Order: sequence, then structure tokens, then C-alpha cells
Amino acid sequence: MRIYILLMVLSIQFANAQNFTEYHTGSTIDVTTNHQPGACLMGGATEHDNAMIWFLNKADEGDIVVLRASGGNGYNDYFYSQLGVTVNSVTTFVIHNETGAIDPYVLQRVANAEAVWFAGGDQYNYVSYFKDNAMEEVLNTFVNVKQGVIGGTSAGLAILGGSYFSAENGTLTNAQALSNPYHDRATIGYNDFLNLPYLNNLITDSHYDDPDRRARHSVMLARIATDNATHSFGIGCNEYTAVCIEPNGKGYVYGDYPAYEEFAYFLQANCVTDFEPETCVSGLPLTWDRNNEAIKVYKVPGTNTGVNYFDLSNWETGSGGQWENWSVDNGVFNTDNGTNPMCGALSVEDFELTAIKVFPNPFQNTIQIMSDKDLKEVQIIDVLGNISVVNLNTDNTIDTSTLTSGMYFLKLKTDTVVQTLKIVKR
Repeated sequence: MRIYILLMVLSIQFANAQNFTEYHTGSTIDVTTNHQPGACLMGGATEHDNAMIWFLNKADEGDIVVLRASGGNGYNDYFYSQLGVTVNSVTTFVIHNETGAIDPYVLQRVANAEAVWFAGGDQYNYVSYFKDNAMEEVLNTFVNVKQGVIGGTSAGLAILGGSYFSAENGTLTNAQALSNPYHDRATIGYNDFLNLPYLNNLITDSHYDDPDRRARHSVMLARIATDNATHSFGIGCNEYTAVCIEPNGKGYVYGDYPAYEEFAYFLQANCVTDFEPETCVSGLPLTWDRNNEAIKVYKVPGTNTGVNYFDLSNWETGSGGQWENWSVDNGVFNTDNGTNPMCGALSVEDFELTAIKVFPNPFQNTIQIMSDKDLKEVQIIDVLGNISVVNLNTDNTIDTSTLTSGMYFLKLKTDTVVQTLKIVKR
């Protein structure tokens, strides 16, 4: 009987070993700490130490879990002892298939962690192993309920946006994307996987040192705008650059500038009424020009102290960077110097439509609307594209107390015009 039980235990352990491999460093006793939320987007090469220190400090001496689909235990000693930050433990799970991802032991360790890090590799492995199952639920609960810090590099960064390039059919080059935005390799998921604060309706890309990145990333934004009829956003990082996003939405950029050309790029569809691509159809080259201002980009140099930033809560405030305009004309990608779109300051007069004013912006619990024409409909649209029709109070205010902090679009309709304004709740 004892031999039978031993064989059963060994067979279970062997089965688990086929589904995942575990590497553990540090304490085996779980701890509870005063951890803090945040997100770290690393550009895909060697990690920037100061950004990783920021990441580990968020765990407040807690437990770190590294998820990867290939490789080994390279993060264990680096996180546990090489950065000078005290942590309770580092556990790396190399997940070999979906069964390994949803193993109850793996799920529990992820749930108990104070920080979760995704390594590089093939992002389609992460999508196929972690999406639409218990691991997806655990990860979203970790971020939005437990409010733990999360991050990733390269492929691990690629899956962190609400929209994501899945790489299901392999990588995508500039030429392929520009000549056909619906190329069979341009596989994009929309708001059906991870749900991180400030990253909804946003697509990330890494390895921006590679020439095959900026243009294909722009095509991805064009696809989001076309397929979802909404403004699209993106964050791209040079390989040795990281963006560390605080709970207030400020993304601080780490790198070794000015010794090296290391930047992060914050992309957004221009906040004008006609923002969508002129031509974004299958089989034809992309045209997204809009007077050479289709995409507004804030380019931020990464420094060792991470002093430069961009504010994802309003998408117009930053420090240390410069604005650029990106556009695509018949499959040809162009960049030029740009200016701040000042989306939060826009009123209807900016578009010469009619006398409508919306204030304050940013707002807290109410929005006041002043209009010389009758409003037939008022909608509030979140960054996921969810539409809520709202009623004006008798004093022409809107109660926004139930909205969470972040960015929204306010659509106002009269008999003759439709006006959309970007608004931000603090």
C-alpha cells in the first residue's frame, strides 16, 4: 500500500513537472506586506536596475513571482540579492502549457505574491496559456483587487496593454503592416485579456531601437481606431528603457540618456473630431495622415533617476520630453516636430462649431455644460469604448460621482453638430 501511494505521489509530481518548472529562492513562508500598486514596462533588453529597484520596492519586502514560457531562473538571484532590495522570496514558474498555467499551486502562488513579472520570449505563448482561463482571472484580481505591482519586458511588456499584438502568426514588419494593415500577421486582441489601470485601449511595443517598430506600432493604433471607432493610444520603449507607472498615472522613464539614445514614446490618435484613418482596409496601404498630425507622440528620454515622465491620466502633461507628429501616407511612414494637442483644453470653439463649454476639466464629481443650442443627447464613453447615455440635471450639470478616475470622452449632440471632448476625472 505504501509503495502504491509513493508511486501515486511521484506520478503527480512528474505530471506537474511536464506542465511547469519551478525555481525558488528565499523563504518558503508567505508574508503579507504593505505593498503598493504600479506597472513597469521594460523595453526588451537587459533590465534597467533603477527601474527594477522601483518595481521591487513596491512589493515592500514581499514575494516576487516571475512568469515565463521559456528559459530558466535568471531573475531569481537578480531580484533576490543583486539589487540591494530586501524581498521575502523570488519564485520563477516556467509554464509549458495551459495546464501548467492553471495548476492550483501556480495560481495560489501568483495570488499570494506582492509583485508579478513577465519575462520575454514569445508573447503568443502567454496569450494562449494565460488568456480566458483561471490564470487570467487571478492576474486581473491581483492587479485590480489586491493592487499588486506588475511588469514585464519584451513579450512580457507586449501583453500588458488592453489591446495587444498577439504574434499568433509570427512577428510583423513595418513593410507588411504599412502595405496591408490587415495582414495575416497583424493579429491584435482588443480588451479581452489583462485589465491594467491607465492601459486600457492602449497597445504597447518594445525593442524600439529596431527600425521595424515605430511604423508597425502606428499601424496597430490605426487598427484600434478603425475597428473600435475610438481614439487609440500606445507606449513604445527602446530596449534599455523602462516606463514605471505610479497609481496617479504618471509614467516615469528610466534609461541611460544622455550617454545613450534611450527613449520612451507615448502615442495617441490626435484629439480632433475626424481622427480615424483615411484608408485602413484589408489589402491596401494604410493612409492615416490628417494633415500630417494623425498621431501625437510625446518622446521622453529615460534617465538613471527616472525624473522625466508623461501623465497617462490626461495624456497631455509631461516633463523632459518633446512632441512629435507621426503619420502614414499611402504606406509611407513620416515623422516631424509636433506640438501638444492640449486635448483637455479643447472646447467647441476650437472646432468652430457652436458655443458649448464644458468645465471643469479635469473634474471630480460633477461636470457643468453651457450651450447656446439644445442638447439632444449626452454620452460618456470610457477608454474601452463603453457608452453611457446620461441625463442633464436642471442646472445643466452631470453627476459623475460613480465614475472611476481616468480618461473619458464626452459626446454632445445637437440638431446640427456632434462634438466629442476628452475629459479626465481626478
